[in-house]
Amino acid sequence: MPNEPLQTEDYLRRVLNTRIYDIIEETPLDHAPILSARVGNTVMLKREDLQPVFSFKIRGAYNKMANLTRAELDRGVITASAGNHAQGVALSAQLLDCRAVIVMPTTTPEVKVNAVAARGGDIVLFGDSYSDCYGHAVELMHEENLTFVHPFDDPDVIAGQATMAMEILRQHTAPIHAVFVPVGGGGLVAGVAAYVKALRPETLVIGVQTDDSDAMAQSIEAERIVELDTVGLFADGTAVKRVGTETFRLAAALVDEMIRVDSDEVCAAIKDVFTDTRAILEPSGALAIAGAKKYTSQSGIENHTLVAIASGANMNFDRLRFVAERAEVGEQREAVFAVTIPEQQGSFRAFCDIIGPSRSITEFNYRIADAREAYVFVGVQVADRAEAASIADSFRNAGFETLDLTDDELAKGHLRHLVGGRSPLAHDERLYRFEFPERPGALIRFLTSMAPDWNISLFHYRNHGADVGRVLAGMQVPVADDAAFQRFLADLGYRSWEETENPAYKLFLGS
Repeated sequence: MPNEPLQTEDYLRRVLNTRIYDIIEETPLDHAPILSARVGNTVMLKREDLQPVFSFKIRGAYNKMANLTRAELDRGVITASAGNHAQGVALSAQLLDCRAVIVMPTTTPEVKVNAVAARGGDIVLFGDSYSDCYGHAVELMHEENLTFVHPFDDPDVIAGQATMAMEILRQHTAPIHAVFVPVGGGGLVAGVAAYVKALRPETLVIGVQTDDSDAMAQSIEAERIVELDTVGLFADGTAVKRVGTETFRLAAALVDEMIRVDSDEVCAAIKDVFTDTRAILEPSGALAIAGAKKYTSQSGIENHTLVAIASGANMNFDRLRFVAERAEVGEQREAVFAVTIPEQQGSFRAFCDIIGPSRSITEFNYRIADAREAYVFVGVQVADRAEAASIADSFRNAGFETLDLTDDELAKGHLRHLVGGRSPLAHDERLYRFEFPERPGALIRFLTSMAPDWNISLFHYRNHGADVGRVLAGMQVPVADDAAFQRFLADLGYRSWEETENPAYKLFLGS
């Protein structure tokens, strides 16, 4: 670090003298028409997911390494990184013909570890977060006399990231209301703010962090660097316990606002970008989009131009299951309820009528547990939170006790998968799997067409976006009613398979 803090004109000089265009091309600034229409503003996406390492981090890594002497390169370089900076260092080392030691957290997604290995980096896995592996990297630097390439707290790295702002202002010469920047250690937001505020001070620079990895936001609020005890790892690329000294200095002076978002909002943003571009961002890569959406909702602005940096696409494929599950909730498009229905004739039909044939049910779980009351876990696709409140009121007005679980983390993360179990009331139970064509309102039609003479003791359905809806249903059918039950199945007309003798059913659900 220099003895005297660099001024914005120093960073401008470094940006203009950067050598990163030796290896990268300018990324596009793409209009996101569908998202723009939804938020009532023009949203532009800076597509850093299209970089050679699928992340903006190549900018700062190469700029730093290109400014090293040959002697420093020949000693070999070392860095600590959650993955994206690691790939930038590994690729830069290939191009500059030097050894690269990469210390990564043990929690780093496999896709990032494999990408670094493919570029010839010597990988060392250590600790649970960036901050854990950073200390180990410093130890190795001293032991092996390596040259350290910091992922964010270095003027050359910051200047390399700032080239993105140079491109944005050149690509969109009309006024920009705000640029939204994902923030971990702060290298990107410091560089963007230094450049934007020097050339267009009226443009807001807004940093975005997850609410469980908000070291920069807390530091700016406290007017000193705050080190977090723990960080959330969903957005692993920005999971930093302590921001940099230089990045904090610049961000505290130049960043207009910090916004915190939660995991559900990030999942919704990943879906938004996919809808507009068919690209799948990693959680950290979608932070800025989530922040832009939250800002428009809270501020009420309309007809402005907003730039959101799509900073990376090194998505762990396994994580897509969680993203798909939570995106609807993050968009406020799914409401989740626990509804208590009297175990009496007509109650279930009244419940279905309240939901209505035009609404899509995303999930329906029920297991007989009480002779007097039925407890149903149901998810419903809604337009917004106001519609969710209206549905809840309709249930209550019909006499059904209702809990709105849309914001309940226990319900969303766990209970929805655990509704069920053994029941002493489930005598004479027969278990069937059903399939029906998946269409809006299809489940309601399925439920109303069943209406058998036998009690439904178990029901499970989850909309997975397939063309076929799959239901697991238990019905209490005495042996003497077998012939009538077979006629009922034939008249129902849906594909079905009996699972009453399935050993897994007997182990976990059988009465």
